[in-house]
Amino acid sequence: MGNKNKTISFRVNEDAFEALQAIAEERDISLSAVFRDYVDRLVEHDGQVEVVPEAELEARTGGAGDDEEISFPPTVEVPKRFIREHERLELEAEHLREQLDEYKGYVNDLQDRLEDEEDEVLLLDELDDEDGSYQLR
Repeated sequence: MGNKNKTISFRVNEDAFEALQAIAEERDISLSAVFRDYVDRLVEHDGQVEVVPEAELEARTGGAGDDEEISFPPTVEVPKRFIREHERLELEAEHLREQLDEYKGYVNDLQDRLEDEEDEVLLLDELDDEDGSYQLR
């Protein structure tokens, strides 16, 4: 079975809600995406996430001789092969959904024919076209 998305619901005060909306607008994402990002990071780091103001983050990293500049929010570089594989899987999933819809239509067509011709004997070979494929009405 695949992963199912679950809904989490909780209440925040109006000031916190407005601040979260501002964060979402600043990052040009939905409010839900803000929470999903936070939850993903929380799960990824086994609950060990610390929220640090930017000034404190700069104080922690600045002057330590780090050649690497820390960006905020943190970003992750994804290999091109991963992106191509993801796109390939999306296309394959779309194709499988189309096939499933086609097969469902075929089953519905067969059920309709069966109901229409209830007293007659139906041979499976006669349900398909001459070339072995089927036609949907």
